Amino acid sequence: MPKKAGNAALADINAIGEREAARMGFELLEAAFEKEPTGLYLRFYLDKEAGVSLDDCEAFHRAVQPLMEKYDYDFMEVCSPGIDRPIRTERDAARCMGQQVEVRLYKPKDGKKVYTGLFTDFDNGDITLVVNDQEMVFLKKEIAIAKCVIDMDEVESVDLSDEGKDE
Repeated sequence: MPKKAGNAALADINAIGEREAARMGFELLEAAFEKEPTGLYLRFYLDKEAGVSLDDCEAFHRAVQPLMEKYDYDFMEVCSPGIDRPIRTERDAARCMGQQVEVRLYKPKDGKKVYTGLFTDFDNGDITLVVNDQEMVFLKKEIAIAKCVIDMDEVESVDLSDEGKDE
């Protein structure tokens, strides 16, 4: 029997991934086929309140990999969406609301393709920013990617010395 690939397979994979993620205390943000020079990757993006560890990714990989044998891909990866993950869902928007967000557009708007401003609204994928005291709405179809601006001073000041130690 041939292996399944494509959008129908991806719907099945997301359903299986969501079930396994919920069982293990994670949230599956997305499962995606991503073509790279080395082959077709099946990637699972997980999250949880305290963040996803390498051990979490490994545990999910071990649980879900046997369930993926009927699907066609070259490599499977399980990963965290990262601190700079894109704003795609209501949950992502809620996490970034009131913060500085960068929006990159497919085509220039008013001569620019990149805007940074205060994130004030998310409506079915449309994003509203206040840029230079002016409210601007970017339609979902115009947006290549939108993500929170990372404050590197804040990231660099995080103390990781107690991470992984028993209390």
